Amino acid sequence: MRFTVSRETILKPLQLVAGVVERRQTLPVLANVLLVLEKNQLSLTGTDLEVEIVGRINLEGDNISEGEITVPAKKFLDICKALPEGSTIDFNLDDQKVLVKSGRSRFSLSTLPANDFPAVEEGARDLGFACAQKELKELIEKTSFAMAQQDVRYYLNGMLWELRSDAMRVVATDGHRLAMCTKKVSVDVGEVKQAILPRKGVIELSRLLDERDDQVEIVMGSNHIRAITEEFTFTSKLVDGKFPDYERVLPKGGDKVVIGNRSELKNAFARTSILSNEKYRGVRLLLESGQLKVIANNPEQEEAEDEVGVGYEGDSLEVGFNVSYLQDVTNVLNTEDIEIILSDSNSSALIKAPDNDDAVYVVMPMRL
Repeated sequence: MRFTVSRETILKPLQLVAGVVERRQTLPVLANVLLVLEKNQLSLTGTDLEVEIVGRINLEGDNISEGEITVPAKKFLDICKALPEGSTIDFNLDDQKVLVKSGRSRFSLSTLPANDFPAVEEGARDLGFACAQKELKELIEKTSFAMAQQDVRYYLNGMLWELRSDAMRVVATDGHRLAMCTKKVSVDVGEVKQAILPRKGVIELSRLLDERDDQVEIVMGSNHIRAITEEFTFTSKLVDGKFPDYERVLPKGGDKVVIGNRSELKNAFARTSILSNEKYRGVRLLLESGQLKVIANNPEQEEAEDEVGVGYEGDSLEVGFNVSYLQDVTNVLNTEDIEIILSDSNSSALIKAPDNDDAVYVVMPMRL
């Protein structure tokens, strides 16, 4: 197996693929990246048995002979990073050793046979559709912050993907707050189809997608989800579990509708959070006609207070929230104003952009 490639051409797919490889592995071959050269196409594959990423490069020139081998992912990536910009890399497999040459630099890498490398099984293709990469990336970025991290309710450590006729919805919740985003996609489903993508799969897929209009093909099976573009194929196992009925959590009938400038609210939350309790991060919102006060206290008897002018006419209300959750929402919404819908001091807040229900956020109240 032999090929020549420029440093920049191989570096990007190698970084994407090596990102999924875990340092500590039960199987030594899982610390490696699989290289397969067929005709003029080089594919690079990394996996941790949960998530698999395949990057593809089209090679040019005559110095090509087909083959397959696995090499240590981190070492190969570090070598490519350390070489000077614009350099050319010669890759040569000879008697189970890989020789990497560039300019005056030479590296000899150990290998493991390609046959030892595990492949994520295909599974049945249940459903497929295509959408723009930037739309899928936006769905993930507007909701992924609300995923649980290490919850015993393992199905919360991931993101619900729900397909309904001509729409895709993603939902994430950690039990204290919920993020939901919906986009129109052309998909033909008879009944609602749900799948839970694990946390690591969500993060890796978001890294792969970019802000272009290029299409990404999504294939949902019973155990796996796959995303395919010209440059990569991403496969992830699905979480085997039932996601909670999120629609029951969405507050209904809130009669106190507050419209405020997003950046003013964001800055007020940031300033008051400085003196909030480091552990509980609670702030009190005091709502009165035309203004919203944000107040924070901590065990050292310190207090912060900030006032924001808002569009609201009605009864006054005092309610407590985790300020970090409010900040997360103001960070991902990108409209000039935001709408906060409240009903009483024991009910969740519904936050969204005015006149737009594509992205909706629910934050549970705190007793302070």
